[in-house]
Amino acid sequence: AKVQSALLEAMAEKQVTIGDTTYKMDDPFLVLATQNPIEQEGTYPLPEAQVDRFMLKIKVGYPTREDELEILRRQTKAVIESVSKCIDVKDILKARVLVKDIYMDPKIEKYIIDIVFATREPEAYGLEDIKDLIAVGASARASIALALAARSHAFLRHRGYVTPEDIKSIAMDVLRHRIIITFEAEAEEISTEDIVKKVLNRIEVP
Repeated sequence: AKVQSALLEAMAEKQVTIGDTTYKMDDPFLVLATQNPIEQEGTYPLPEAQVDRFMLKIKVGYPTREDELEILRRQTKAVIESVSKCIDVKDILKARVLVKDIYMDPKIEKYIIDIVFATREPEAYGLEDIKDLIAVGASARASIALALAARSHAFLRHRGYVTPEDIKSIAMDVLRHRIIITFEAEAEEISTEDIVKKVLNRIEVP
């Protein structure tokens, strides 16, 4: 519980308090976490409020033969003494500002809101078939994360504006950990990914 409390403070306030001392996190600061999709024994599940603070949940499958060969070579060689710097911190901070300046049309903003709201009020979007499969829909953080991730997606493709494809490309990674399914959905082996796919297929693209 103490570890999770410290993690939540770091993610929410970019600081960690130990006893009477508070330590500020350097900027840029981010949290990366790994999760074993098969075995959870001996671990403590994170509360929904904490999971919601992760911008993305990216599934990583098995590597290709070529990638695994490269992993093998790197992990069984002598330790690299030094690593060359490829980017300065100031460049990362500048890029963050540029990302937020990427243009997003009001129609794209509405598209984001419709996607998120469809996870909360599916019947309002003609998705009655998934109403009983969702216990809790995506939070307001999902809308914010979807907008920021879409801007980043456009930025990395050297565009100054967001397209519907940017939204669709990252929607699964933004939403899969923010929707809580019902026991009925689990019994029918319906996942959050299945629900997100239905939502994306239903919501009209601007």
